[in-house]
Amino acid sequence: MHAEVGDRLRIKGRTVGTSERHCEVLEVRGENGAPPYWVRYSDGHEALVFPGTDCQVEHRTS
Repeated sequence: MHAEVGDRLRIKGRTVGTSERHCEVLEVRGENGAPPYWVRYSDGHEALVFPGTDCQVEHRTS
């Protein structure tokens, strides 16, 4: 997985009835765009994320 500051992550729900979560990458802490990422979710809270296979990167367009 590779992400840059400003990219968005879409994390799919893991169980039935759980909605997708969306967040913006604020900081890349791994080497060469690798996880972990410091992100801000759409509800405003921030967290360190180690994304799994349920996550997709939406690269920002210039």
